[in-house]
Amino acid sequence: MGYAVVLGEALVDLLDTECDGVPVYRQAIGGAPLNVAVGIARLGGAAQFVGSLGDDALAERIRTFLTTTGVGLAGTVTAAVPTTLAVATFTGAEPDFRFYGDPPSYTLLKPDDLDVALIEGADVLSCGSIVLLSPGPLAAARRAWSLATGLRVFDPNVRPRLLSDPAALAALREVVAEFAAGAHLVKLSSADAEALYPGEPVEGVAAYLRELGAGTVVVTLGAAGAVLAAAGADPVRVPAPSVTAVDATGAGDSVLAALVADLLVAGEPSDPTGWTERVAFALRVAGLVCERAGGAVAMPTRAEVADRFPT
Repeated sequence: MGYAVVLGEALVDLLDTECDGVPVYRQAIGGAPLNVAVGIARLGGAAQFVGSLGDDALAERIRTFLTTTGVGLAGTVTAAVPTTLAVATFTGAEPDFRFYGDPPSYTLLKPDDLDVALIEGADVLSCGSIVLLSPGPLAAARRAWSLATGLRVFDPNVRPRLLSDPAALAALREVVAEFAAGAHLVKLSSADAEALYPGEPVEGVAAYLRELGAGTVVVTLGAAGAVLAAAGADPVRVPAPSVTAVDATGAGDSVLAALVADLLVAGEPSDPTGWTERVAFALRVAGLVCERAGGAVAMPTRAEVADRFPT
């Protein structure tokens, strides 16, 4: 089995909660790409995280956590800045994130920082998320995308709070189209789809991204499961298992982690039925993540998934 390179952000989430009736923020290591890398490792895959980290105590906690989890750090760079904080509040199904730190610690990866051999040797390259809104890491992601010799995976992970005006949204939409056109797999959430293409049904968004050139598209729908658009078949809905959610942080990331982990094991499925089975497994992984608190620390092993959802 080879390895996956996950390029993107690592930061610290502050999650709005209560303790003895008093509002508090629970600290959690996060960033969607970091969650994906951790999820891959927990599911038995080899993952390398590529991005920029700060030089403070919080960054050291991130490094220690990733190393302990088995995620490689050969492609990370250190910048003399404090770690970015993402403050999350919950008023509905999707968390509302506000980001603190200037410059953001995750925006300081440049194209020349890439370990070319690491990128070229990867069986899977996963790019996306909020780093694409910053020129340096966007250029680095483009270079990595061009260097990749394995499967390319993309997740836009849209954060509307970081889009200052309609022009910023239009620019992101162009970037999404650019990466989707060269992706073997695109994963996005229904919230991403609505932010990028307001009013469009998720099946239509999935079909559109496939028309751009994406091999397979998966749109997560929370408790309703996911829409799968694979080559040779119309978009279909894959149901999610019924769970009592405690914390949905990182659930969508765990879907992508599970899909990438299976790509490392067996490559791309040869038919739509194979993709349906892969997505069904990924939704079981996400269901278990939702039953736990903590995002990255909630990522399960394959044995834990099998115990929770016997088939």
